[in-house]
Amino acid sequence: MTRREPRAPGPDAHVYVISVAAELSGLHPQTLRSYERMGLIMPGRTGGGGRRYSHRDIELLREIASLTAGGVGIEGVRRILELEHQVSALRARNEELQSELAATREAVRQTATTRPTGASRLPALREPSPGSAVVVWRRTRD
Repeated sequence: MTRREPRAPGPDAHVYVISVAAELSGLHPQTLRSYERMGLIMPGRTGGGGRRYSHRDIELLREIASLTAGGVGIEGVRRILELEHQVSALRARNEELQSELAATREAVRQTATTRPTGASRLPALREPSPGSAVVVWRRTRD
């Protein structure tokens, strides 16, 4: 019989009760409740309504504690967290677009190999240089 090793919970698994989350984040449990009322953190809930925090929640609480210790007010913390979320979303979208662009370039390369005439003039076949931009344009009929 093979013994199965227990898997560690993922970063989004809600496993910590409020007292443990408070200890791990260095904050008072009442502060965690206040941050939840303010909408800065949203812990999971058990069937009975008890709060359960994830590792990601603990990291967020530590970040909030660091910002407030540095003199940032709660509204400033809220705005910083919103901006960080936007930056993460934009980075993810940028990665998607870069993958799509690479796939499009590969498709154009494939097409160019079947039609060799004029293939060298296709701008999508040139590798981008650092700091360069890609411009997409279409001719319109007059």
